[in-house]
This record gives sequence, C-alpha cells and structure tokens, in this order.
Amino acid sequence: MTAQRIDGNALSQQLRAQVAADTAALKAQGLIPGLAVVLVGDNPASQVYVRNKVKACQDAGLHSVLEKYEATMSEADLLARVEALNNDPQIHGILVQLPLPAHIDAQKVIEAISPAKDVDGFHIASAGALMTGMPGFWPCTPYGCMKMLESIGYKLRGKHAVVIGRSNIVGKPMALMLLQENATVTICHSATPDLKAHTLQADVIVAAVGKRNVLTADMVKPGAVVLDVGMNRNEEGKLCGDVDFEGVSQVASYITPVPGGVGPMTITMLLVNTLESAKRALSAQH
Repeated sequence: MTAQRIDGNALSQQLRAQVAADTAALKAQGLIPGLAVVLVGDNPASQVYVRNKVKACQDAGLHSVLEKYEATMSEADLLARVEALNNDPQIHGILVQLPLPAHIDAQKVIEAISPAKDVDGFHIASAGALMTGMPGFWPCTPYGCMKMLESIGYKLRGKHAVVIGRSNIVGKPMALMLLQENATVTICHSATPDLKAHTLQADVIVAAVGKRNVLTADMVKPGAVVLDVGMNRNEEGKLCGDVDFEGVSQVASYITPVPGGVGPMTITMLLVNTLESAKRALSAQH
C-alpha cells in the first residue's frame, strides 16, 4: 500500500481563493481586512517568512503593513508600536515575528497584542478560548492540520490520535483541536519512554518535534494518517520533516509531504484568521 499525499499547496490555493472572494465581499461593504507584520532584527529565516506572509496577503487582496525595526529596538518601543496597532481600526491582525532579540521578552510582547487581533493564536486568552471551546483564534499550524484532515473527509470521532511534541505553538493546541472533534488523544514528548508503543496504536499521528526520522515505518499502524509538521534539513541540505517519508508512505493511508504539506497551510490559516477578525470587527459595528 502506498499512502496518498495530502497536498498542502493545492489545498492552500483553494482556501486562499475563498479568502480572496470573502475579502472582495467585505471590500464591497467598505472594509478591507488588514494585517500588520512586525519584524525586529535581521534573522534571515524570519525575513523569508515575513516576505511570504506579506505576499500572501497582497495576493488575496488583504491590506498588509510590514514594519521593520533594528535589532537594537527597545522592548518599550516595541510595546508602544503594538499598542498603536491595537488602536488602529484598519488593522485586524497583528503578528510579531519570532524569535525576537534576546533583550525583548517575547511573552510580554505577545500578551500586549489585543486578543481580538491575535491572528497567530499565541495570546494566553486565545489559548484559554481553545481550551474551553470558546471563540478565539486557533494557532495557524495545527489549524492547518485540521483543515488537511477535513479535506480528506476524515472523521476523528472515536479515533486515537497521537501528537508527538508539546510546544505551545503546535503540540498542545493540536491535541486540544483533536479533542474537540472527539478523538482520544495521547501527547508524547522527549520524556515518553516507549514512543513506538503509543504510535502503533494511533489512527492519526501528528509529528511536531523538529527532529528527523522521529517516526519510522515500524512505528506506524497500517492505514494510519500521518501529518508531518517538522521542518529540518538532511545531510544534503534538503528540506525534510520529522517523518521518514519513504518508509512511512508504504504503511500509512495518507501522509503529508515536506515541503508542500503543512507548511503552505500555516500562512493560509493566518489569512483565514485575519479575515475572520475583520468579519468580527464589522459585525461589532452593526
């Protein structure tokens, strides 16, 4: 059996087309969804991410503002900028690109963003909303994973899902989203003694630890669905995930490739969240 690939690029195009259509409809009502992206310092990877995010916004017809600052920017100045964006009615989403320079407390900056504009879903209020099933913003990467499962018509109710990784950005919110869809969820991490014992029981596996080949074919139950969130480089410098793609695709029923899997979905869900924020702002006016 060879697993079917869940094509993140194709699904992204579909969702972005929908965002563009919805954005056009909002524009007709006099509202342009706006995203502000703040970049402090000159981390090369961050510059690429930021460029991609801004381009995706423009392609979908959203208003996007990129604010670039020197690495020497003070925490107080950054907090003041965030506060100004909180109060800007043309901005519906605020994203401060991480990592920030060492002298700035990232958590403090994230908490300074208004929860109503927290389109990254990192604010403690967003985490609380996800935990309790209230409306908020879901972090983009796990949200993208849920859309991928939805795209193959996969019903999570009663299924056993194993999440490898417990970060606040992917692992924990991923587990909560799966739980909301009535899956039975196991979270595994670096202190889990026998990872294979857990993954062999899983109907769905989400690998999100940033470690190559953390999941190999002998660890996967035949027919399982495998989502690979990892972004690593192999010896040749090629992009690869956390999953041994060649091996696992011989056992799984569905698998996401790296690149071209979860990656494109992350930015797409950022657009979806920004659009949603604009819609909420509009309905609050009426």
